[in-house]
Amino acid sequence: MNKRKSMSKLNGWTWSVTSILLTVLILSGCGSKSGGGIVEGKVNVMTTFYPIYEFTKEIGGDEVNVVNLLPTGVEPHDWTPRSQDIVNTSKSQLFLYNGAGLEGWVPGFLKGLDRDTQVKPVEVSQGIKLIDAMGDDGHGHGEGAHDEEHDHSHEEGVEEDHAGHDHEEKSAETSADTHHTDPHTWVSPKSALIMAENIKNSLVEVDPEHKDGYEQRFEVLKEKLTKLDNDFTSELSKLPKKDIVVSHQAFGYLCRDYGLTQHAIMGLSPDAEPRAQDIVNLTKTVKEKEVKYIFFEELVSDKLAKTLANEAGVETLVLNPVEGLTKEQANSGENYFTLMEKNLQNLTKALQ
Repeated sequence: MNKRKSMSKLNGWTWSVTSILLTVLILSGCGSKSGGGIVEGKVNVMTTFYPIYEFTKEIGGDEVNVVNLLPTGVEPHDWTPRSQDIVNTSKSQLFLYNGAGLEGWVPGFLKGLDRDTQVKPVEVSQGIKLIDAMGDDGHGHGEGAHDEEHDHSHEEGVEEDHAGHDHEEKSAETSADTHHTDPHTWVSPKSALIMAENIKNSLVEVDPEHKDGYEQRFEVLKEKLTKLDNDFTSELSKLPKKDIVVSHQAFGYLCRDYGLTQHAIMGLSPDAEPRAQDIVNLTKTVKEKEVKYIFFEELVSDKLAKTLANEAGVETLVLNPVEGLTKEQANSGENYFTLMEKNLQNLTKALQ
């Protein structure tokens, strides 16, 4: 906990102070090659959270050393990097992050890298048509997020209660506490395909010598993601119901791409607090839409989801936003595809 508090202070320091800190760390022997550090002779890639890490490992193969900054079992919305992460990233060739406002710490982090670093930062959500959503995200997607998103296209979210809002820049500035970009791009296989191609292109750019290998492995990953996309399209189109109630607003891209509507207990962040009226309205929605299951997530508390389910007289199921693996999932060999397949099974069960 003390390390996290120290790192939060580090994010606000000036460039000169950060440079001094980095010098001290490097001279004192930090940044060792053990335990997920830099590997000489390989393309070193730092990723910010699990899906990017998995896709990069699959595409990179033996030529690439991939280090995921986010520890196993940690929910990414409120995580901040350590000083060692700054050191390792400064020595890397690639820094891959989702963007779209997920990692609010990235602008400060990049400013804190060593002045001589050759690392190339890549926002892997580039090219995805982003969704604007309303509500408290709870973790500062705010100003920095909008700065990062200007090259993306935006569209209305699929949340039923938030249609018809103005998406001009002025509106975003004056309503920074309620108007945010939904960062959960990877939860849709269609978006994941775009992300995977961006990762492949970034690897080819920094290491053209191994282009053929990257291209071949990307094609294998693309085939798997395309099959997953086809499975979601085929199975969900057959189901009579289209409304899902979820613990936090993480399934906008999934719902948009496969014809569903999400009703969220909390906002874009699982830490955002719902109002009492929100719970009342959701209970009404559950009854009106004949919802049989409330979905909860494994990396965050299921208390609110179970409370709502009890009040509405329905059951709960897992719907995983695949933001990371639990330690048990990592030990048992789960991955993006197995978790998404389980999501499809549970959606199929809930929407009968």
